[in-house]
Amino acid sequence: MSRVGKQPIPIPDSVKISYEGRKLTVDGPKGVLSRQIHDDVKLSVKDGFVYVVLSSENKGVAAIQGLTRSLVANMVRGVAHGFERTLEILGVGYRVELKSNVLTFALGYSHPVVYSLPDGITASVTKTKVVLSGIDKELLGATAATIREFRKPEPYKGKGIKYAEERIKRKVGKAGAK
Repeated sequence: MSRVGKQPIPIPDSVKISYEGRKLTVDGPKGVLSRQIHDDVKLSVKDGFVYVVLSSENKGVAAIQGLTRSLVANMVRGVAHGFERTLEILGVGYRVELKSNVLTFALGYSHPVVYSLPDGITASVTKTKVVLSGIDKELLGATAATIREFRKPEPYKGKGIKYAEERIKRKVGKAGAK
């Protein structure tokens, strides 16, 4: 049995959950999210909690139970509070601009890198910092990873796009000849 999957998910008062067939819909003050639930688990909504219950005892189903519990908990938290991810841009001349829903990066290439944000993701920008926010944690993480791929941080000077909480392992450059 999955220890994570057994834990009940508390439902805030501002969130409404409906589960029909295999489709879960979570409605809250920030928006609405829906997802298909795997066949090996069932959801039970009662007394202000959501429980993820195994429908079979097959091998590997406990992992599906823990995954489903995490996904549902992220949906509930997302529609109630939302998620944020911060990216920092390090390097001389590296910067970003936001116009409507399009980010334009200057990252040392011969051309600007233009990225249109997906629906459901918003950004606030300073010259060297991008704060992405949205209700879908999965989409937010994928968007942040895509932006980071434009110029990964390099280990010698640390130039590139990194997550705010990320620590870059620095390498020592080559020593000068005497």
